Amino acid sequence: MELYRRLQEREAAGQPIRVGLVGCGQMGSGFVHVTHRMAGMETFAIADVEVSRPLAELASLGIPESRICVTSRPGEAEDALRGGKYVVSEDALLLTRLEGLDCLVEATGLTEVGAQVAWNSILNGKHVVMLNVETDVTVGLLLHRMARRAGCVYTVSSGDEPGVCKMLYDFARTLGFEVICLGKGKNNPIHYDATPESCREEALARGMNPKMLASFQDGSKTMVEMAAVSNATGLVPDVPGMHGPRVDLEDLTRVFVPAEDGGILSRRGCVDYSTGRVAPGVFAIVTTDEPRVRADMAFYGMGPGPYYLLYRPFHLCSTETPLAVAEAVLYGETTVVARGMVSEVVSVAKRDLRAGETVGEVGGPDIYHRIYTYQEARALRAIPMGLAPGSRVLRDIPKGAILTEENVQPDTSRLVYTLRQLQDALVATERAE
Repeated sequence: MELYRRLQEREAAGQPIRVGLVGCGQMGSGFVHVTHRMAGMETFAIADVEVSRPLAELASLGIPESRICVTSRPGEAEDALRGGKYVVSEDALLLTRLEGLDCLVEATGLTEVGAQVAWNSILNGKHVVMLNVETDVTVGLLLHRMARRAGCVYTVSSGDEPGVCKMLYDFARTLGFEVICLGKGKNNPIHYDATPESCREEALARGMNPKMLASFQDGSKTMVEMAAVSNATGLVPDVPGMHGPRVDLEDLTRVFVPAEDGGILSRRGCVDYSTGRVAPGVFAIVTTDEPRVRADMAFYGMGPGPYYLLYRPFHLCSTETPLAVAEAVLYGETTVVARGMVSEVVSVAKRDLRAGETVGEVGGPDIYHRIYTYQEARALRAIPMGLAPGSRVLRDIPKGAILTEENVQPDTSRLVYTLRQLQDALVATERAE
């Protein structure tokens, strides 16, 4: 795909891709700055519960107040876009209804908000790119199916680990290689007790939301990311939570291979992660039984085999997200979508939870998360991670126990709950056929 040329043409014609952003935190604000410097794309509308944040970002780009319209009224917002102004709103769903936008990027990390934005975007025939992988691993299969029927694109973004892992996977499979393991580097061991309070000092020093940093440290983000990869590729976690050993780059082809060849995997075709010197990169361990290809791989300096390392030493998160937007708008292509429910992310009590309490959000002090195969999670009657926030604790749950249908009641008024019920029914029907 010639994205650069096509975007240059859109710029020259005065028809840039017009993007709306929901969530102007660290990831979202970075996206705004990238698109402002790009040819052929611009973020013209931003929604955030604190309108001061998008206003500050637009001001930092030198955009005068006279070109910014702060509103929650559709008509006023449409008029502003037609007049070449930027729209700022606290109403995320407003952006899903604006005809002047080509695509929405969802970057809140909140499952309910992500579900509402994606659902309403699809209902209005608008492409949606998710930096919110938490929503995707909960109801992404259904949202992708609905988007295709509506003639638009629903996709997880490029740039984050799922996007760059899928890039390596497609490269390898297209060339006929078998993918033994697909993984990411994690720059610290999992600290299951991490909370926003314990992370606050480091988070503020790094310009991060403490809750987001806690979700990285407690492993939730890694579980979510690799579940999205699993559902997009069919690769599975070898064990609940994956292995996650400390392995440096030079040893990946020795460790992330089947046990019969000296590795740690009990099967071929897995997702996993390493806490060694791999981050911020992603990797694929691949093999082939074709003698000539093996000889060529040795000639190209890829080692003697039979296992070879494909490695991308970086992922640029929201900086790369415009690529997913361009592919969706220009070509109708997805970056990462669930092809089936292969893996599930379940919630685990981070502390003793008492009957009557309400469970908090990802990265908070209440829960962390772990990846299981979908069949294992269903057998445990585990609550999908996206339904845990806002759920009511029915009976005391000890620290380290899984949240299940027996000990919590999800908030049935939330859209993400309804969508998950529809998705579960869809999966059950397809498995019965």
